[in-house]
Amino acid sequence: MNLLDKIKDEHIKEVADRVARDSKNSETVKDEFLKRKNSFNIGDTVKVHFNIVEGEKERVQIFEGYVIAERGKGLDRTIKVRKNSFGVGVERTFLIYSPRVIKIECVKKGKVRRAKLFYLRNLTGKNAIIREKIDNKRKQS
Repeated sequence: MNLLDKIKDEHIKEVADRVARDSKNSETVKDEFLKRKNSFNIGDTVKVHFNIVEGEKERVQIFEGYVIAERGKGLDRTIKVRKNSFGVGVERTFLIYSPRVIKIECVKKGKVRRAKLFYLRNLTGKNAIIREKIDNKRKQS
């Protein structure tokens, strides 16, 4: 790990502390914030829980889909998530370390051989499905 990566990690921890101070469950929020770094990869199916502000009300909305791209490093890291909604492809870009993003949970691991999955935009039906990665390693007793 070089000096820039150390500085970025320290900055992420500082932001996590700030976000945790503003919320009710400070320890769980901070842990969730710091776990986001390596919890998923390209091709994984994820559920992104994020706050939506409508007037004076706030609510949590869940966006579930495939991670098709990643960009940036440190606090500027973003992911692009794609889902099919009633036959129409919907893509949304999320800033991973945004205070609006509450939680990112991995539903299943995908088996892909590309870093960007933009070719999924042109596919329909079964061709647009990413196969699940199955871990065949046995637990050694």
